[in-house]
Amino acid sequence: MTDEFYIRRCIHLAKKALGNTYPNPMVGSVIVHNDIIIGEGYHHKAGENHAEINAIQSVKNKSLLPNSTIYVSLEPCAHYGKTPPCALKIVETGFKKVVIGAMDSHNKVNGKGKKIIQDAGIEVISGVLEKECTDLNKRFFTFHQKHRPYILLKWAQSGDHFMDKDFKPYFISNSLVNQFVHQLRANEHSILVGTNTALNDNPSLTVRKVVGKNPIRVLIDFDLKVATDSNIYNTDAETIIVNSVKNKVEGHLTFIQIDKENFLPELMKTLHNMQIQSVIIEGGSYILKQFIEAELWDEAIVIKNENLILIHGTKAPNLNKKPSNIEIIRDNHIEFYKNSSR
Repeated sequence: MTDEFYIRRCIHLAKKALGNTYPNPMVGSVIVHNDIIIGEGYHHKAGENHAEINAIQSVKNKSLLPNSTIYVSLEPCAHYGKTPPCALKIVETGFKKVVIGAMDSHNKVNGKGKKIIQDAGIEVISGVLEKECTDLNKRFFTFHQKHRPYILLKWAQSGDHFMDKDFKPYFISNSLVNQFVHQLRANEHSILVGTNTALNDNPSLTVRKVVGKNPIRVLIDFDLKVATDSNIYNTDAETIIVNSVKNKVEGHLTFIQIDKENFLPELMKTLHNMQIQSVIIEGGSYILKQFIEAELWDEAIVIKNENLILIHGTKAPNLNKKPSNIEIIRDNHIEFYKNSSR
């Protein structure tokens, strides 16, 4: 088997923890002896063992380790946090070779882990399936390199490009796509809507149709028009209310005061300071268009029901881009877009 094969297995393992490792990246690790996998592991949750440690602990015959190669999708850490540095554990174990997918650009690592291992006389190869390994942790890398969350736009529209009927909520996506949407929520760190969506739809913005964690809710409501007995204010999830009136913490609610004018840069700074690594922009049309016009997005998911004609309502945004992928689920088309300019 090739190095690419084993790194691809690392990626597969890492994805098992999607949505559960914040603020840490997703990482998978495989240990190979004489072309046979003898150990596997991945990082399950922040504060728990990292992937390399779980892989080492899974090996039944520890005497094989010094003659084995350890594969890891992301550079082993070099600093003490809630757990000791994985780079030191690799040196202590005495592997003959280490193969790394992507280097870790976090300032606490950034080549230090690789150097520790190399200085111990262990062969290190890096950059194997680097693009795939970087994409695996696109949220983590965006957060640390661009100092903002990874931004995912999402909306549903009819065949004639409306998001609702007569400006009132209307079911556009089918039941299977609704499950997909709830899984999307479970995978991401936060979810954001504006005043009109909160007033018109009264959404809960929680995970209900699949098993998963509720994202942090972010409400853009500058004049605090949304009533406190609305669903978005319930205790089901931590909630941030971006407004122009007050700064205050009330239990699970955090009110953040931001100036209305040119608010997007300040919003990005605020979410970054609150350690939020990703956000789904789920509406409404005005908020979505603000992000699109500012070119402030990384991915977009547009759910289309081409056979549904609504005639009148809120017009859907227009990306003026070609989708990178399209999935068909019953009568719905899910179009996936990537913003290459970001």
